[in-house]
Amino acid sequence: MERREDGRDWAYRVDPYGFERPEDFDYASYEAFFSRYLVVLTRRAIKWSKLLKGNNSIRKSLKVKRYIRKGIPNEHRALIWMIVSGAQTNMEQNPGYYHRLLEGKKNDKLVEAIKTDMNRTFPDNVKFRKTADPCLQHTLYNVLVAYGHHNKAVGYCQGMNFIAGYLILITKKEEESFWLLDALIGRILPDYYSPAMLGLKTDQEVLGELVKMKVPAVAELMERHGVMWTLVVSRWFICLFIDILPVEKIFTDPGSLSMATINKLRETCREKVLSQG
Repeated sequence: MERREDGRDWAYRVDPYGFERPEDFDYASYEAFFSRYLVVLTRRAIKWSKLLKGNNSIRKSLKVKRYIRKGIPNEHRALIWMIVSGAQTNMEQNPGYYHRLLEGKKNDKLVEAIKTDMNRTFPDNVKFRKTADPCLQHTLYNVLVAYGHHNKAVGYCQGMNFIAGYLILITKKEEESFWLLDALIGRILPDYYSPAMLGLKTDQEVLGELVKMKVPAVAELMERHGVMWTLVVSRWFICLFIDILPVEKIFTDPGSLSMATINKLRETCREKVLSQG
């Protein structure tokens, strides 16, 4: 195994999802935090195992909602997402449908647009590089092509590649990633990716109003420079904050973020923005 000058294994520089850690990554602080957090993760994993009782099935309830808000262990995440989103039911009710989409006639324009974004998807993730074995670019291509032909009203737009890529990292299964993508784009956030993008525009405006209320100095700076919110935050929303927030905070209930964490994130972002003014 390749080793760095400081003696750390190369693999140590890659997180469990395949993302390379930056050169200035604070390993000491991370190890100190994780040694404490491991106790929480272990306790949480035991509770989830008891809840599932080896049956790989679950019913929606307040208890399940509470567990989800606190976080789903990696080993159960794909299963829980599939069940609570309705993706599992759709997949079981449509056997063979995903593969028929891949075998059918393709829209050349759609295919070309998807191919263009392959190398742009998670360039800092070793699993999506062409040198990887297996290379997840092939899986990502299949999921996006199938979805583009499944939902022709949406087809493909930039940002969907990051969402599908993240789902592939979690589920490690091509067809499950397709049905989860359909649950997100087709049912949970249908107005985000429609031609009018009404849901996306609405949430951007809501964020702008919240910034005026909570961090007025940032809002004033943006207004003074004539910067439109849509130019700054559209990518955040269209990618569902993937590649923006820490991986463990993506697709969790808002209640899973403590007020202390939210305030810290807000203050950090405020300082960074104002320092540029």
